[in-house]
Amino acid sequence: MTDTPTQLFIGGAWVGAADGATMPVHDPATGEIIAHVSDAGTKDARLAEDAAVEAQREWARTAPRVRSEILRRAYEIILERTDELAHLMTAEMGKPLAEARGEVAYAAEFFRWFSEEAVRIDGGGGVLPDGRNRMLLSRRPVGPCLLITPWNFPLAMGTRKIGPAVAAGCTMVLKPAPQTPLSSLALAAILKEAGLPDGVLNVVSTSRAGEVCEPLLRGGRIRKLSFTGSTQVGRLLLAQCADNVVRTSMELGGNAPFIVFEDADLDVAVDGAMVAKMRNMGEACTAANRFFVHSAVAAEFGRRLAERMGSLVVGPGTRDGVDVGPLIDAAGRAKVEKLVADAVGRGAEVLVGGRTPEGPGCFYPPTVLAGVDPASRLMETEIFGPVAAILTFDDEDEVVRRANDTPWGLVGYVFTEGLDRALRVSERLEVGMVGVNTGLVSNPAAPFGGVKQSGLGREGGRVGIDEFLEYQYLAVPVR
Repeated sequence: MTDTPTQLFIGGAWVGAADGATMPVHDPATGEIIAHVSDAGTKDARLAEDAAVEAQREWARTAPRVRSEILRRAYEIILERTDELAHLMTAEMGKPLAEARGEVAYAAEFFRWFSEEAVRIDGGGGVLPDGRNRMLLSRRPVGPCLLITPWNFPLAMGTRKIGPAVAAGCTMVLKPAPQTPLSSLALAAILKEAGLPDGVLNVVSTSRAGEVCEPLLRGGRIRKLSFTGSTQVGRLLLAQCADNVVRTSMELGGNAPFIVFEDADLDVAVDGAMVAKMRNMGEACTAANRFFVHSAVAAEFGRRLAERMGSLVVGPGTRDGVDVGPLIDAAGRAKVEKLVADAVGRGAEVLVGGRTPEGPGCFYPPTVLAGVDPASRLMETEIFGPVAAILTFDDEDEVVRRANDTPWGLVGYVFTEGLDRALRVSERLEVGMVGVNTGLVSNPAAPFGGVKQSGLGREGGRVGIDEFLEYQYLAVPVR
C-alpha cells in the first residue's frame, strides 16, 4: 500500500490538509494502523468546492463521447488492478479477498454501464396541443455535487455515484467514510490516469464530517447531494439541504424481510439466505434482517441454515480459506453483541454461534437464532452483522403485514415455488426491490433504492443518470 495516495485530491493535485491534520486508518482484523491520511477541515472543503465550481462550466460542455471514453478507460484500469484494489479494501474494512475481488468487478461495472449511458442522454420535442408552439426538451447537468459514501462497499459506492455524475457532466466533491478513505483515494488516482480533467472530481477524507459537509450544503453552490448511509444521518443532511433546495438522492437504512413459504425449495432458500445474510459479513443495507419462515418448514430451514453458517471459516480476510472477516470496528461488534444478548434474554434459541471469540480483531461468528420474540430489538434495527433471526408465520396476510411493519422499505426477499404467490406477495411488500427466489438484487443495470425511510431516488440502471440531470423546456412559436 506504499503507492496508495494518502492526501486530499483537490483540483487535480494531491495536497495535505490546510491545518496539517491527519487521521489513522485501522485494519479491523488486527486493530493495527495501516496508514495515516489527510484529515480535511472547512478550509479544505471550500477549496474542493471552488475547484468543482470552477470546472463545472467547461466540463458540462464536454462532448458525451469524451466523458464516455474516460469512464471506459477507468473501467479497464480498475479491472487491471483487481488484486491491488482488493487487498487495499480488505486491509481497511476486513472483507475476505475473494469478496473484495467481487466488489472490484462490481464497482468497475458501474463505470462501464455509465460510459454507455453518457452517449444516450436525450431530450424530446414536438408541437404542443394548441398548435402555437413547438416544445424542445434538452437535458443538462444539475451542477456541482457532494457525494458521501459509506465504509461497507468503499469502492462500489464510489463508482455508483461518480459514474453517473461524470456521464451527466457534473463536477464533484467526494467525502468517503473515515474508516475507508484509501479505496476512494485510489479511485481518484485511477480517474486522473484515465484522463478526467482537474477539478471534476475532488476527494476530501475527513473525520470532521459536519465541519466539512454542512457549509457546502448551506453555501448555495452545491446543487446536488448523493448520500449513502444511515437514516438518522440522512434526515440531518436533508434538513441542511432545505434552505437552498439542494437536489438529493438518499440511499438509507433497511430492515429487509426474508420470507420462506411452505412450498419453497429449501435448498434454494438456504442458498439465498447465505447470500442475503452473509454478503459483506452482514454489513449491508440489503442484508436479510428478519427471517419469516412458515411454521411447517421453520425447523428444517433453521437446521440447514445453522449447518451452513457453522461451516464458514472466520478470520483475517487475507488468509486463505476465510469466508467471514471482521466487522468494521469495536462499536459495530458491540452493537451485534447487545442485539443477540437481548434476543436470547427474550427466549431465542441459539442454533449456532452467538459468542464473541477471544483475541485481537473485531470478529463475530455467523449466528442463527430461532424462536425470536418479535419484540426483540434486532427486529426493529439493522443488525449489520452475521446474525440470522428466525420467526415463524402461518398465513400470507399475516406475514405481509409483519414484513411491512417497519419504517424502512429498501428490499425484501420472497421464496416460494408458486409464481402467482411470488408476484402477489412482492407487489404487496412496501419495498423498492424484491428478490424472488434469490438473495442478490444488486446489479449496475438495475435501479437500486427504497421507499419510506429507506431513501429517495434510485442509483444504477437507466434511471441512475436521471438523478444528475435537469430538464430545460424551450417554447418556439410555430410560424
